[in-house]
Amino acid sequence: MPNNHIRVVELFAGVGGFRIGLEGASDAYETVWNNQWEPSTQHQDASIVYRARFTSKGHSNKDINQVQTKDIPDHDLIVGGFPCQDYSVAASLSRSGGIEGKKGVLWWQIYRILNEKGDKRPKYIFFENVDRLLNSPATQRGRDFAIILASLADLGYVVEWRIINAADYGMPQRRRRTYIVGYLKDSVVAQKVEGLEEWVKYDGVLAQAFTFKPKENTVSEFDIKGSIPEVSANFNKEKKGSPFGNAGVMKERHVYSVDAEPVYDGPRQTLGSNLVDEDFVPEEFFISDKDLTKWQREKGAKKINRVSKEGYEYIFSEGAMTFPDDPDKPSRTMITGEGGSAPSRFKHVVKTPSGRFRRLIPVELERLNMFPDNHTYHPEVSDGRRAFLMGNALVCGVVREIGKSLYRFIFDEAPVSTHPIDEKRNPQPHLTIDLFDTNDKELIINKPKNKGELDVTKRLLIGFVKEDNEKYFLTEGSSKLYYTGNVSRFPSTIALNKLYYFMPYIKGKGVKDIYLIKIARIGSKTEVHPEIEDAKAPRLVFELEYLKSLPEYRMVTLNFQHAFTDTYLGKVLPEK
Repeated sequence: MPNNHIRVVELFAGVGGFRIGLEGASDAYETVWNNQWEPSTQHQDASIVYRARFTSKGHSNKDINQVQTKDIPDHDLIVGGFPCQDYSVAASLSRSGGIEGKKGVLWWQIYRILNEKGDKRPKYIFFENVDRLLNSPATQRGRDFAIILASLADLGYVVEWRIINAADYGMPQRRRRTYIVGYLKDSVVAQKVEGLEEWVKYDGVLAQAFTFKPKENTVSEFDIKGSIPEVSANFNKEKKGSPFGNAGVMKERHVYSVDAEPVYDGPRQTLGSNLVDEDFVPEEFFISDKDLTKWQREKGAKKINRVSKEGYEYIFSEGAMTFPDDPDKPSRTMITGEGGSAPSRFKHVVKTPSGRFRRLIPVELERLNMFPDNHTYHPEVSDGRRAFLMGNALVCGVVREIGKSLYRFIFDEAPVSTHPIDEKRNPQPHLTIDLFDTNDKELIINKPKNKGELDVTKRLLIGFVKEDNEKYFLTEGSSKLYYTGNVSRFPSTIALNKLYYFMPYIKGKGVKDIYLIKIARIGSKTEVHPEIEDAKAPRLVFELEYLKSLPEYRMVTLNFQHAFTDTYLGKVLPEK
């Protein structure tokens, strides 16, 4: 992979969640080929959206079963959220066909491609599936995942996995998914895997991306034995629970796993922080007074007498759901049935400042998956289908963090992206929906607010922004990079280990936006501006995440060289 370049193939691409997440992690990731085909419909909505946002270059809208491996370009990383309907929590696990089900067989198309690539198979793999994958099928817990791991081991991959709830790490949706990352035995990452326990808990790509602490007495260590048919027939037979913990690694068919409890103390997004102003919402998304009781009934507790196929009578019961949805928490898991006006137990409903109840509009559903605003908008794609596409999608922020970690392991340096996940992408086709016709406001980009009180006792660095970079900091977006001048000119009296917040100082305006300093490191401006004359000079680089803004710009005095001020956040925040 010369010049830190990672060629990506995206299978089961949907509307490009993997691509957005990886490009948001590093400019090194380049999607050279992608495939999206929905067999259940003639109208290929996801493919239409994908091509509108990323062009048709390298795009395949063809049944993957009919795609020959020779037609897929060689690549370094293969990614995909392979279809998971057979494991979906929307259906009873006992009725799930698992990997032998209609959709589950598509796993073997991934295997086919990896196998037929031979010595040119990608060094890295990255897949996503529902959390239930580790427990399916109900009659033989963990068998499906054992088959996947065994088949990847036989192809030469070291594989780690983790069940991650995006909301546990500050993201705006409670969406639990299994993430699988693998490394060919001769890759630089696989060579770094030594002790399996240390890799899972501390040293691995997923552990570095998402910190956790292991639950006591949950370690499971074993070998997956036998041929694939033997694994299918015999793995964990007649045992009640799956042997797989929600975090683990497999090397040469030897498995080490443990159950993980997330550890995170950063900023958090909520459902409410991703809602648009009420005056942006079309009337058809509001719930009428006469329909409100139907919604309340759907959301309420109920007990229903039912009869099974075998003729047995039983009582089906459901607990009450929060109604309306709590804006101060991350949203519930979005499902494909989110769209449409019919009352439903599973659709999100929020209460507006005026007291009315409404459903979520498509741009809000996109935000809950951390997609760019209006990513799925297209004249040929209905609002209901846009909701369906988001119900099928993943949370781009999880992919971004794993993509960053993988990059660091491959190249031993910090990743840099000029395509943050909240960036407005290809603007065609232009947004012309009616709800903007009578508004002066323009909904362009996702700049959600993060939940939590700012800590006035933590140290704040205020940094001067040069004219050529002002537009970058005045443009909305949650992820930013700030480069200081030459390291030798940065004040040596500032304690970097104590810095927590950052505010950019705009000449003639002062300060307004407050960011969290996620990472402080050494770098150079060649990362983003190789054309600048002194770009190679070493600089301090602050990787920032937007938190909040002051009501208006405030002038402050810059102390060090008229370029920096090191103070406490409480000195800048207006008094309550």
